[in-house]
Amino acid sequence: MFHEASNKKEAMRKVDTAWLRMESPHNLMMITGLMFLDQMPDLAVFTEALEKKFLTYRRFKQLAHQSASGSYWQDDKYFDMAAHVRRVALPGKADYTELQDYVSNLASTPLDKNKPLWSFHIVENYEKGPVVVSRIHHCYADGIALIQVLLSMTSTSRESSLEFNGDGSKKEKHQNLGLLKQVINPAKKQFVHSLKLAGDVSELGKKILQDPSLLEKGVGDTIDIAEELFTALTLSDDPETVYKSELCTRKRVAWAQSIPLPEVKAIAKATGTTVNDVLISSLAGALREYMIERGDDPNKKVIRATVPVNLRPLKHAKELGNHFGLVFLNLPIFEENPLQRLAYVHHEMNELKKSKQALMSLGLLSLIGLMPQAVQTMLLNQFSKKATAVLTNVPGPAVPLYIAGCKVEKTMFWVPQNGTIGMGISILSYNDQVEFGLIVDKKSVPQPHQVIVRFPEQFARLRELMMLHPWDGEVHADLFDEFI
Repeated sequence: MFHEASNKKEAMRKVDTAWLRMESPHNLMMITGLMFLDQMPDLAVFTEALEKKFLTYRRFKQLAHQSASGSYWQDDKYFDMAAHVRRVALPGKADYTELQDYVSNLASTPLDKNKPLWSFHIVENYEKGPVVVSRIHHCYADGIALIQVLLSMTSTSRESSLEFNGDGSKKEKHQNLGLLKQVINPAKKQFVHSLKLAGDVSELGKKILQDPSLLEKGVGDTIDIAEELFTALTLSDDPETVYKSELCTRKRVAWAQSIPLPEVKAIAKATGTTVNDVLISSLAGALREYMIERGDDPNKKVIRATVPVNLRPLKHAKELGNHFGLVFLNLPIFEENPLQRLAYVHHEMNELKKSKQALMSLGLLSLIGLMPQAVQTMLLNQFSKKATAVLTNVPGPAVPLYIAGCKVEKTMFWVPQNGTIGMGISILSYNDQVEFGLIVDKKSVPQPHQVIVRFPEQFARLRELMMLHPWDGEVHADLFDEFI
């Protein structure tokens, strides 16, 4: 299918340019996702759903170009949906291992730069039902934007997911807006001035280079951001572990058994922490256990993860592009006790909420988009040495969704890594379940399932400890002290 296209060039936002140029042979800048369906979609119907819903975002019919004068978007005059949607079958038993190998190969294969940078692969014979594998380049959208894209492609009933009459029903639009608010609102209040502040970083940086004493004088929010930049640049490099080594060009992915979200919420409420704290503390325990098994001593070690923080106002929710900052989060792999780990993570998250690291990094990424690629690579490598993983936690829809007449039983995604970071950890809530995804460099962790299978195990251990102290409606801070 060909269409008339404009030759007009649209300048790419500087932060999106940074993500486009960030790609390297050992770290591809793709967001890879899975949707497990209850039945095989009709290929023609699925394609029509993409044409009528996915392609309402004009950006997905555009090429991402780089030139000496900058990066820009341009319509693909040869756009053909058949080049982006494929129906495939797994070999052998078509079991978890076969699907894991297939998705790992896709995650290690660059998208075709002569076409818009996205694709959908419909796996028809996976033993537990059909699976849709999506790949979208990070320069097109961040995780929050892609949740909006998912909502636009899906419906809350099987029947309405087969209706492609333009705008759809008012009821469906209202439901999707409500779901989107649940994603956007948690970050909205804290970062209401984020874009303005991030835009001030460039000018402020020039002033500080001329007069370093400004750091001591203090000039409001923008100087706080400059101080965060100085702090980030002077952080020590992360210690050597099994997760941090020289990278190869192959990735391996894995996913874990789902965890019931109500159970996570119950533990968070009983301990006075958050759902995020509970999940991340379980993650730290899983990483610790795998290190011990591999003969890598985690005691007295703290590793960092870079965590994206949403900076997108709700009114900009339907825009693609990247609207987030990054913060460095310490992961307590040194701590054996689950409750002590939870207390540590809770404290670290509270400290990050007070900081302006996210604003600093958004401004820095915009600046990097202006710099020569060699300078960008050098800066990103310096920053990536200070972290071992990229960790993303995205709140997805709390109700089941349908696409092209099929129910989405389970969904997950894997985030790209940058610079010298070789591990990406994704946490996604969907339909009252929590999903864990792990993508790693094959050289450092050949079998990532051996790591990720420990996530639910660590959560179960925390839950068992909590059962020793039944919750009576009060927050018991002393629970953290009883298991030292």
